[in-house]
Amino acid sequence: MAGQDDDARAGRPRRETRAQREWRPGMTRPPRSVRVMFASAVLSLEALLMFFYGLMAWGLHQNEWFAWWLFGGSLVVSALLILTCAVLTRPWGYWMGWILQGVIIAGGVFEPFMYFVGVMFLACWWYAVVKGRQLDREKMERWRAEERLAAEAEPGRPETEHMHREES
Repeated sequence: MAGQDDDARAGRPRRETRAQREWRPGMTRPPRSVRVMFASAVLSLEALLMFFYGLMAWGLHQNEWFAWWLFGGSLVVSALLILTCAVLTRPWGYWMGWILQGVIIAGGVFEPFMYFVGVMFLACWWYAVVKGRQLDREKMERWRAEERLAAEAEPGRPETEHMHREES
């Protein structure tokens, strides 16, 4: 029996993801989310911002007792920003991003110019989320229309719309 399983699975990985198990010949993948890509870009830039903010705050306050706490805290926020990129496909990922925007703006307590920089990045985050959602909606409509046209052009082609979940 083990030989039969090996023959049937020839060329397939030992462990497959759900997407790999559900894939069938002729299926096309839905387009990637623009909102996730935009938001990830903003969060990555903010992670760099927080790293350099930590260095700057430590340098300006190095004789104060809280200097290392500032630097360490900014590194933690920087790491959280990067980790948030990985969870943007989940609904709570964007809430985490909004919370981190507030944390970045709160950095203005130690360096007032950070209020301005934080608000500018907040505007970038808002634009990435709102415009990304709009572009995702338009992109998905176009993809579905192309799928319908392709299905009409090839009568033997299986309908693939019901096989994909809509990303929002």
